Amino acid sequence: MSGLIWKLFGNCTTGFGANGSVRPYTMGSRVMAIDRRRFLRNGLLAGSTVITSPWVFQTGAQAAGEIKVGVLFSLTGGLSIIEKSLHDATMMAISEINAAGGVKGMKIVAVAEDGASDPKTYNEKASKLVIQDKVPTVFGSYTSASRKAVLPVFEKRNNLYFYPTYYEGFECSKNVVYTGAVPNQQLSNFIPWIIKTLGKKKFFIVGSNYIYPREMAKVCKILIEKNGGEWVADEYLELGHSEWGSMVNKIKGSGCDVVLSNVVGDSVVAFYREYKNQGLTHDKLPICATVTSEIEIAAMGAEYAVGSYTSFPYFQAIDTDRNKAFVERYRAFVKDPKAVTHHALESSYFQVFLWKQAAEKAAEITPVAIREAVKGQEFDAPNGHVKIDADNLHTYLTPRIAQWLPDGQGKIIDAYKEPVIPLPYVAYGETPTNLFCTGKGLETSKLNKT
Repeated sequence: MSGLIWKLFGNCTTGFGANGSVRPYTMGSRVMAIDRRRFLRNGLLAGSTVITSPWVFQTGAQAAGEIKVGVLFSLTGGLSIIEKSLHDATMMAISEINAAGGVKGMKIVAVAEDGASDPKTYNEKASKLVIQDKVPTVFGSYTSASRKAVLPVFEKRNNLYFYPTYYEGFECSKNVVYTGAVPNQQLSNFIPWIIKTLGKKKFFIVGSNYIYPREMAKVCKILIEKNGGEWVADEYLELGHSEWGSMVNKIKGSGCDVVLSNVVGDSVVAFYREYKNQGLTHDKLPICATVTSEIEIAAMGAEYAVGSYTSFPYFQAIDTDRNKAFVERYRAFVKDPKAVTHHALESSYFQVFLWKQAAEKAAEITPVAIREAVKGQEFDAPNGHVKIDADNLHTYLTPRIAQWLPDGQGKIIDAYKEPVIPLPYVAYGETPTNLFCTGKGLETSKLNKT
């Protein structure tokens, strides 16, 4: 999805294309050598820790008693406003794992790089981490543009990338572990609930003009029609667009009774503010969103979103001891008692623990071994129980719907009882019994029939 770019925070630029895709810069094709003769002996570990089985490491990637990983988020530029929180959550998880003894006694060492809110920079930094630093895994990216920019690096060199952001689906890579929600985990619960519970049947679909909103709109339309509703419009404005007067006028005159928003970035702030400025209220004509989270609410001011709705697997308001403790630990880690947590941040946190479990299961610290070991891994995350699907490397997550309150927090008003299988091709007919993305790769014959 797109990242946050808020003018109210200073000079910010998008740094990615209007359709969410890029033409990435690529580097050489020499495959990293793996020295399979170098086994980890007992003496490599600090103190008296003993390893019960030998591990094989990539040549030059690890020092005695250490495991290097890459951490690649935007620490500068317009996207740093949100990506810094993903970086911090990743570093917090690494810190907690190290404090608890590391990975079989091995300390995780983060090699942090700055994507600088620019897809080309992302590609160059990913190449540096994989080729020069020889890390067996990188955690990173927020936007689909940055993910698409680094993907050739990881696929060409058979390395491993953990991507924490909810996204549009329509991707099947054996080199990426996807821990954010896909459309069926945000919309398959949301659209029926809007129609049956809110009693709203005429949808005005609005989004930013690139891949994430357009792909999400495809799923929306299928579900709207399936549940007896109709969509009266499907409109888009460019990323970063701040003049929403004309679009809000269109909404007012469309005859719709609900707005399905796939608007992203700083446009979220402008859209919600213009909505209220023109006298529209969420009790009569609610905005139901797939992007608006705690951090966007904080940017716009809670009063502009009160009464609107969002669907995510994670909200800061999840009322469990595990989540409350997570929020407090995060605030302590970033030294900000008012810091908010959100879905992509939480995924950035728990995916490190899934990696840790996989690394401990693997017989060697190589991308291929960790990838095989991560299949089926489970973890009790702040949002609830999560599991990596062994076929498509996406994550089982629990869909939830929240209504935004005056304090900027969401009140969870609907939640599934258990996690839902991830279906990245649901808009094209994928079902739990008819998977398009499997361990063998994408079955394009099924895709071509849709």
